[in-house]
Amino acid sequence: QVQLLESGGGLVQPGGSLRLSCAASGSIFEIYVMNWFRQAPGNERELVATIDSDGNTNYADSVQGRFTISRDNSKNTAYLQMNSLKPEDTAVYSCHANVRRDTAVFSAWGQGTQVTVSS
Repeated sequence: QVQLLESGGGLVQPGGSLRLSCAASGSIFEIYVMNWFRQAPGNERELVATIDSDGNTNYADSVQGRFTISRDNSKNTAYLQMNSLKPEDTAVYSCHANVRRDTAVFSAWGQGTQVTVSS
């Protein structure tokens, strides 16, 4: 089974930076789009950033210019560099990917990692 494992979350002060990683493991033929979502208490899950297999990226307006998504296809890993963090960035960040295994395409989710921005 394909598994996604996030790491890099934690507590950071406003204005600080964190780098999240999402490592995919298991039987993977190809990873298409990789995404970062986040969800804060009382809020709906929000798509933060997305990157396709060619490296094209898109961002939510709320993180544009502050966050950068990237991927290392040789490692089946996606990253989210988060700079100039704000308290409103506090959320559980989850990695998502569309993965081809054999001839089937699966939507895979990580367990989530907590990011807390606070003084």
